[in-house]
Amino acid sequence: MTDKIKTAIFANGCFWCTEAVFDRVEGVEQVISGYTGGFIKNPAYREVCNGTTGHAEAAKIIFDESKVSFKSLLEIFFATHNPTTLNRQGNDVGTQYRSAIFYVDENQKAEAEAFVSLLEKEKVFDAPIVTEINKFEVFYNAEDNHQDYYINNTQQGYCQFIINPKLKKLEQHYKDRLK
Repeated sequence: MTDKIKTAIFANGCFWCTEAVFDRVEGVEQVISGYTGGFIKNPAYREVCNGTTGHAEAAKIIFDESKVSFKSLLEIFFATHNPTTLNRQGNDVGTQYRSAIFYVDENQKAEAEAFVSLLEKEKVFDAPIVTEINKFEVFYNAEDNHQDYYINNTQQGYCQFIINPKLKKLEQHYKDRLK
């Protein structure tokens, strides 16, 4: 990896949605669905879904910062989920669906805090932002059947009714940033 290849870790509901969104962004090299922010090692999907591990469903985003900035990723992150609902995204409810940024260095922490402050100051959302900004510790890849979920299951109901509208919004507002 060159020094331009960086990592961002975002949790904003179901990782299938997050992966599908960021897979389309120019400069994103890879998106891996997984779990972070919990207190047990090597959690399984069922454990995370039960909300007993403390983990959030998250995406590890490997990106080339010469093509896309962390700030641009933050903008897309906040535009493609509701950061004002605590432990909930649509029908997905529980701490595993919380909105969170897991920063990998102090620069990401400062950028995330400044971005949230700007959104709050500009009153972009009708309610306070509840997105957590936490230090990244460990990421566990989700099981293979969760990787590239949207690509492999485009006709599945969840993909049609939940992910497709997010992708349409992404295409409408960020067409110039897509692959």
